[in-house]
Amino acid sequence: MARTGPASASARRRRALFRSAGVRFALVYAVVFGLSAFVLAVALWYSTLGLLQHQVQNAIHNDAQTLLEHQEIGGLPSLEEAVQDRLTSSSDEDGIYLLMSATGQILTGNLDHWPAGLTRDNVWYELPVTRRGVSSVALLNVQQLPGGMKLLVGRDMQARLELRDVLRAGLIWALSLMIALGVMGALLIRSLFRRTIKDISATTSAIARGDISRRVPVSGVGDEFDELAVTINEMLDRIARLMDGVRQVSNAIAHDLRTPVTRARARLEDAALHASTKDEMQAAIDRATLDLDGIVAVFEALLRISEIEVGSRRAAFACIDLTPVLTDMDELYRAVAEEKQIVLHTEIETPLPVWADRDLIQQAVVNLLDNSLKFSESLTVISFTAKVVDGMVQIVVADRGPGIAEQDRLRATERFFRGEAARSTQGSGLGLALVLAVAQLHNGTLHLQDNHPGLRAVITIPVYKD
Repeated sequence: MARTGPASASARRRRALFRSAGVRFALVYAVVFGLSAFVLAVALWYSTLGLLQHQVQNAIHNDAQTLLEHQEIGGLPSLEEAVQDRLTSSSDEDGIYLLMSATGQILTGNLDHWPAGLTRDNVWYELPVTRRGVSSVALLNVQQLPGGMKLLVGRDMQARLELRDVLRAGLIWALSLMIALGVMGALLIRSLFRRTIKDISATTSAIARGDISRRVPVSGVGDEFDELAVTINEMLDRIARLMDGVRQVSNAIAHDLRTPVTRARARLEDAALHASTKDEMQAAIDRATLDLDGIVAVFEALLRISEIEVGSRRAAFACIDLTPVLTDMDELYRAVAEEKQIVLHTEIETPLPVWADRDLIQQAVVNLLDNSLKFSESLTVISFTAKVVDGMVQIVVADRGPGIAEQDRLRATERFFRGEAARSTQGSGLGLALVLAVAQLHNGTLHLQDNHPGLRAVITIPVYKD
């Protein structure tokens, strides 16, 4: 049977604690801060002690060289006199001197005896000494003199040792303080991290439960956590818009397809009940087929828009000149416009190089021209122009029809959206949605503007440059 006592519960809490990202970040911060403080303290310690040691060694070396110069100039009497002067002078009370003959006799100096362990010349020793009956520690150096004599020069290090102890204590306290600050900083980072992640977790949990309106709080400080919160909120806003769009599209599909489906069903039922001849039955089937073809066309348009939006049509991209493409479309629609007694005024520059899918660009322009012809009355003018403006190929189709109300222009490119002026005309409300998808696939834009009166639709696509 598994253990469920206090020990196992404590172990689970410890495992959960170390699985926490906040705890791991805090530990990393504390370790890095502690190591930095330790390295700084050690560097300060050795640099300070090294400087003191170097200064004392320089003083001893210079003093010994001066005494050797006395010996070279005046011989042993001059050396003894120089040592005595230093011993009687109060300028350096830490100075240690001892002149010993080749037989081991002390000639002059302020040490009671030759220090034990002092065996080699020109080597630095830090040894205990007794001076005037007082034990101490000194830094010593021995110089070999002619005739087997030896000169010991040194400095009492007791005061410097006390300074080293004070410095050590200060560094220990400073290191302890830095460790304490490191722990406090780690706890603060953990708290901040947990608070931020808690807000994100609470928001996402609420959204998972169905509350799409929840957003991650923004503190307003402008730090990286605020940037993360803003990014997450923008993502949630886009998800909400997409979900709203899915609901609108679903409602629009149900609304727009209900009529033709119902009409086709009614015609077939009526033919089944009342058709008396084969021709009457075939006519009813043909009319129902036309209604169903319209439904299939709507779904094909939806699939085409979806393919364009996910970028699956980029395989057909190539460098093309739009001038001949638009010219062919002008010739085709000029005949249609003449039948409706509409003037098609065209201005197409050459060349118009773009990196594009020829068929998609053609389909987008066809939708704009179809809309303009559909909503324009006889004896009006439709303007169809294409030119290069500021490094962009600009295709404009402008008519003098009823246009789109200003409050509807932002929604005109939504799927199945139809303004008041378009409700009485045939169509599915997918034409401008396809035009926008094509423009965005080509890194371009679609702008719908007021033509006073009428609508001015502008497609812009980047000019292709080698």
